[in-house]
Amino acid sequence: MKEQLRLLPAVHMIQADPRFKMAAEESDFTESGLTVIVQDILNDLRERILNGEYVGCETKEKMIDLIFQKIGDHITTNGSFELKPVINATGVVIHTNLGRSRLSEDALKQMNRVARHYSNLEYNLSEGKRGSRHDLVDGLLQDITGAEAAMVVNNNAAAVFLVLRALAKDRSVVVSRGELVEIGGSFRVSSIMEESGAHLTEVGTTNKTHLHDYDAAIDEWTAMLMKVHTSNFKVVGFTDSVQTEKLVELASRYENLLTYEDLGSGALYDFEKEGIGDEPLVSKVIATGVDLITFSGDKLLGGPQCGVIAGKKALIDKLKKHQLARVLRVDKFTLAALEATLVAYKYGQIDEIPTVRDILRSAEDIKIQAERFISKASKLTNLSMDLLESTSRIGGGTMPEVELPTYVVSVRPERLTSEELFNALRSAEIPVIGRIKEEQVILDLRTVTQEEEDEIIRTLESISV
Repeated sequence: MKEQLRLLPAVHMIQADPRFKMAAEESDFTESGLTVIVQDILNDLRERILNGEYVGCETKEKMIDLIFQKIGDHITTNGSFELKPVINATGVVIHTNLGRSRLSEDALKQMNRVARHYSNLEYNLSEGKRGSRHDLVDGLLQDITGAEAAMVVNNNAAAVFLVLRALAKDRSVVVSRGELVEIGGSFRVSSIMEESGAHLTEVGTTNKTHLHDYDAAIDEWTAMLMKVHTSNFKVVGFTDSVQTEKLVELASRYENLLTYEDLGSGALYDFEKEGIGDEPLVSKVIATGVDLITFSGDKLLGGPQCGVIAGKKALIDKLKKHQLARVLRVDKFTLAALEATLVAYKYGQIDEIPTVRDILRSAEDIKIQAERFISKASKLTNLSMDLLESTSRIGGGTMPEVELPTYVVSVRPERLTSEELFNALRSAEIPVIGRIKEEQVILDLRTVTQEEEDEIIRTLESISV
């Protein structure tokens, strides 16, 4: 052990080696950044030796060679950042584990413009005084949804929490048992409600809830009737639920009783008219007269992570003034990306929004892309590719029963197992995430750009298949 510890070089010895400077020049790391990596490697080797492990070096020169090998591995595997781009070849359009929705080119440009300069985030240019960030996208959301007013917080769970906390704290909120959903990460509507200080009043059963169930639950402590769109699951068979219009009509019979619907996914485009699912259109829900709705920004909307609250102006104004509004507010980059995305909706530039575009892509279009990919990859040896019919998923807990017809590329290596190839793709400098099915690596190009196609082929070339 002592002999091995003596072989560990000082940091300055590594820095003096010509390979250190070369590594800094050929990577994204500065010399100070590489020094941190060297310190981490030395600490790891020291700990392994103290634990009785033999690290395989008999001379100081070999130990230094090992350290530079580990430096190279770190640069290749990790780069300088933990958060990195990946190629989504799963075909799942809104992939929660891969960052949900991709942003449009206009959204990226707008974020870059705002990042490079100061901005009017909270400055009213027309009046020359302090302004509110809430006003920046309020008008666009009104135009697109038909709501009297709107505001944005950092995600939809935050939107739900703010609505319940500000408008129903210490009072009752009536919800159907069939709508007490659990969203990703074990967050439950009932738990969010409990944290908000509102009291849950469950009505109906899992599969059937009637209007009279809501009516019977209303008393002097009731603040609102809440409807939750079950976008991440479907109950089929002997079922019944109350439509938003009926809840609005019921609430109108009582004084100061609010109606609120959490839409979850938040579709601004009518996918149902394209024969894709039955997700409610935000503007149609607003037209029912409901007081408030909430929905996500990075699901079907195709924008950045955020939560949108839209509805009656008096209520939105109250929410904007609540102390939690500052806690839950979004930053300038989110607002920049959201504004650019909403502009695309306002002016009918739907094809500019990757999420909407990828959901709407036809199987024939993807087939042409897949055939082109196979043709370009034909020079690769020791693997075979086939074109197969399959289905894609929308993902993100949205329209779970919908399957989008697609064509996929199945890749079968000769020298590696499918799992080894899958892991090699996942470990590439730009990771490629596909899926394995029946001893084949499956690549669904619905979610792959032409530029990414070429990168996948370069990655396959670099793997010894």
